[in-house]
Amino acid sequence: MAAPATDHQWISTFLDAIAAEAGAARNTRLAYGRDLLDYAAWCAGRGTGFATADRRAVEDYLVFCDAQGLSKATRARRLSAIRQLYRFAFDEGWRADNPALRIGGPGKTARLPQTLSVEEVGRLLEAARSQGRTPADRLRNTALMELLYATGLRVTELVSLPQAAVRGDPEMILVRGKGDKERMVPLSAPARVAVADWLAHLDAEAPALRKAGRPVPKALFPGTAKDGHMTRQNFFVLLKSLALKAGINPATVTPHVLRHAFATHLLAGGADLRVIQTLLGHADVATTEIYTHVLDDRLKDLVLTRHPLARPPSDKT
Repeated sequence: MAAPATDHQWISTFLDAIAAEAGAARNTRLAYGRDLLDYAAWCAGRGTGFATADRRAVEDYLVFCDAQGLSKATRARRLSAIRQLYRFAFDEGWRADNPALRIGGPGKTARLPQTLSVEEVGRLLEAARSQGRTPADRLRNTALMELLYATGLRVTELVSLPQAAVRGDPEMILVRGKGDKERMVPLSAPARVAVADWLAHLDAEAPALRKAGRPVPKALFPGTAKDGHMTRQNFFVLLKSLALKAGINPATVTPHVLRHAFATHLLAGGADLRVIQTLLGHADVATTEIYTHVLDDRLKDLVLTRHPLARPPSDKT
């Protein structure tokens, strides 16, 4: 098969292939696309392209990324995207080699996930019940937060939930996650109540929408974006405002931190690691095991600060 004429065509063909063959999620494809477009622009500025760039060019690009101040994780991700593109090009016969194959990556800085205490999550949930210009806003905010903490959903999974997934007061809901993989997650009693109250509001609004000739939303959390649901960015901003109201530093609160809190609190409560893996939708239990380290640190701190024999002896006078 002849190679595409332009680097942009290389990228679009590659992204179509990983979507069709590997089931790559939309956000994964967008990230790869951004990384490869940056690499393409760098190549163009040096009079080369995907078809002619050699190993030295790829190494020079990574040096350039380092000089730009990009993190190790970002540089590792860009190298991975380039390596996969060239692997695909080799398989398709576009190139006779993979110039990125033997290049060592910068590695990722090992970091334990940030999380929140049970008390802090409680304050966020309380803030959701009172934050909002209208009663409808408060109902929606409560449903969002209760669902997030009850299920540990990724933010995209949360905001894109269809109403059909939660109709009928289910105890379990079907979630479509990364790579279009499906999993079942249970709903807590508070989450079910919050969702039922929010659905009742949406149902009460539906007749007026129909009368006005406007479409009735199918998303659980409707929005004006093309996909018809609240965007990840809007939820991110909302979460920051809830953190402020709850008296928590907004810099420490993100949707993913709530996902970490869900997993950490389950583990602390005695949940099996394999169960948490299933609930989070992790393909590999090794990804889930990082939460055991978070718990180990908390237990260590508890022993060192609360155990009577760990306290320094008081001075006797």
